[in-house]
Amino acid sequence: MAGARAIVCLALGAACAIADANAGIVIGATRIVFPGASRDVAVRVQNKGQEPALVQAWIDDGDDRSTPENARAPFAITPPVFRIDPGRGHALRIVHVGDHPPADREVLYWLNVLEIPPSPDAGKSVNTLQFAFRHRLKLLHRPPGLSVDPSAAPSSLVWSIESGDALPRLRVSNPSPYVLSFNEVAIMGGGSPGKTFPLGGGMVAAGGQATWSLPKAVSFPAAASVTFATINDYGAVVPGIAKLAAAPAAPASSD
Repeated sequence: MAGARAIVCLALGAACAIADANAGIVIGATRIVFPGASRDVAVRVQNKGQEPALVQAWIDDGDDRSTPENARAPFAITPPVFRIDPGRGHALRIVHVGDHPPADREVLYWLNVLEIPPSPDAGKSVNTLQFAFRHRLKLLHRPPGLSVDPSAAPSSLVWSIESGDALPRLRVSNPSPYVLSFNEVAIMGGGSPGKTFPLGGGMVAAGGQATWSLPKAVSFPAAASVTFATINDYGAVVPGIAKLAAAPAAPASSD
């Protein structure tokens, strides 16, 4: 979920173009946990490319079209803009400012790191297409003193199937105070015995719910199982399996 997104920053100068689309900036984390008791955290950024790069960083509250000018989040980054030479590293300092997020659960924000390549040398052809790469990583504000250990959160998930006039869906409810990211989710036991239906990845907020569409022509028994893989604080994939919860009882007739 945290890959680079290419944004064209210079238009084609003519019909023929040379594309230079090699991102050189590497961030030393796949996600950032900001302890609520801390005032700041540092994130290491390195330039693994062959050219210097200009880097701009900002944090938003979930708007993937945000810019440094309109992003909303109770954090500041120093420095917000800097140059980084090939083979060199730099530390981004993330500081908590402004309002305090809720104290009873994690809140998800996003760190954006925009890599802007240098302009072509004056002697090169003007027919050049350059790309600015935006890296987008999860930033989790974690209050101190949460009652559940993060490693125990996946086992508390409740999985169920909801059906109706629309396509059936697999629903997960997350009673834990942690945001959980899924590398993959699949349901087993529908149709032929042992058949597995992969549903992709996703994410569920602390105390929230998420759904995945299921094949309409397949009936899943009450004994069906869900396999899933969550991503922990260190970026490792942790497998899990759970049985479907009982379907909610139908409302009693008023007759």
